[in-house]
Amino acid sequence: MPESDLNLLIEKTRAAFLGVALGDALGATTEFLMPGEIRQRHKVHRRIIGGGWLNLKPGQVTDDTQMSLCIARAVDQAGGWNLQGVAEQFALWLKSKPVDVGATCRRGISDYIVKGQLVKPYSDWDAGNGAVMRMAPVALLTLGDETLLERLALEQARLTHHNNLSDAACLTIGRMAQQALLGAGRPQLHALTRELCEQFPKFRFNHYHGGASAYVVETLQTVFHYFFTTAEFEECLVGVVNQGGDADTTGAIAGLLAGAYYGPEALPPRWLKKLDPAVKEEITTLAERLVRLSPLGRRLTRSNNSCAGVVRRPAAES
Repeated sequence: MPESDLNLLIEKTRAAFLGVALGDALGATTEFLMPGEIRQRHKVHRRIIGGGWLNLKPGQVTDDTQMSLCIARAVDQAGGWNLQGVAEQFALWLKSKPVDVGATCRRGISDYIVKGQLVKPYSDWDAGNGAVMRMAPVALLTLGDETLLERLALEQARLTHHNNLSDAACLTIGRMAQQALLGAGRPQLHALTRELCEQFPKFRFNHYHGGASAYVVETLQTVFHYFFTTAEFEECLVGVVNQGGDADTTGAIAGLLAGAYYGPEALPPRWLKKLDPAVKEEITTLAERLVRLSPLGRRLTRSNNSCAGVVRRPAAES
């Protein structure tokens, strides 16, 4: 398999991870607003301008991107998956007094700091979107191994959220992102949402009513509705964040899927120009490292080395 295939995959994974940050930065402006309030203030919100209830600088990101980067850093430092390393990165992040952190995430991380707890007890109150918003690095790291995706998705989720709806959302978004990266079309991606809705009918979105709260059901309904009823990366994210509610998180999750599906050419240059340069640089670097560590990335690398006549000892897969 030619090296160009691996290079193309790396570029698509960068687009997916950058999509998270772009959706986060765009949506932070309209977080907690109602659609009518957004129309009054912006008509249609489509520029990365900062502000919002957190009074952010243009291009600044929130906990969605920051927690995703925590996972990616932990993987990069360990050279593979290390759940305690992820928890340590979350703890360092929380101690840094981030601009925003969800209550459920705060409790889960605090329990790790105080008790060393790596798995939260099951709770009916953990059906928020705080675990699914950080699925990008897990999806990239586990490319080529769905069993590994399932295990790592749930491990990272249950550091802060232990709930059937949250678990199912994490797995579905991870699978959709991976299939989109590998070239799946809309019918294949829609089939994954139908599987989710068959298991948990609450997620049905064919009669979308506009709720966009932090409740993971409403979050995914919003993301799915706009992903499947739009035809461009920008159109998808603009639709999502103009619903208000938990707009930074709906924007981040939609950005993951749309970035994976549409690819790097679809990311609006004016948005990329506004994005925090340090965040953009770190995502660009870590996305490549994650995919090279993935089962698929390692297979492509071994195949390329074999074709080139290079014999190297393969690294152990996570």
